[in-house]
Amino acid sequence: MAEINVTPFVDVMLVLLIIFMVTAPLLTVGVPVDLPKTKAAVLNKTDEPLVISLNLKGEIFVQKAKVSKDKFIPRLIAVTDANPDIRIFVRGDKSIAYGRVMEIMGAVSAAGFKKVSLLAQLPSLRKKTSRNKKRKK
Repeated sequence: MAEINVTPFVDVMLVLLIIFMVTAPLLTVGVPVDLPKTKAAVLNKTDEPLVISLNLKGEIFVQKAKVSKDKFIPRLIAVTDANPDIRIFVRGDKSIAYGRVMEIMGAVSAAGFKKVSLLAQLPSLRKKTSRNKKRKK
């Protein structure tokens, strides 16, 4: 009998598929930030941007690494290899002072980076429909 039984192979592949499906959403930027809502269109770019996050306490994170305010710009230059054309997204908690977010964006721009953008979260449709129901009553 010279047949190969593929059933165990398929079982292993399905288990691996489930593991990857569960862990993939957990691999995003891990700094908890409550983003403000906006109705702006979603950007569809293929290259990976650098993300700077400001949490509720005002702490600065470059990607997932916490950085002090005085070492922020040197760390940013080191991570980007001093490439002024890299896309940089600034994520600020909606409860943090607007001036603090603008201070970070200004420091990034002053360091020579040209493509600095703010991130916001799109409003969910459920909240809109519940608001509309309340208005009708």
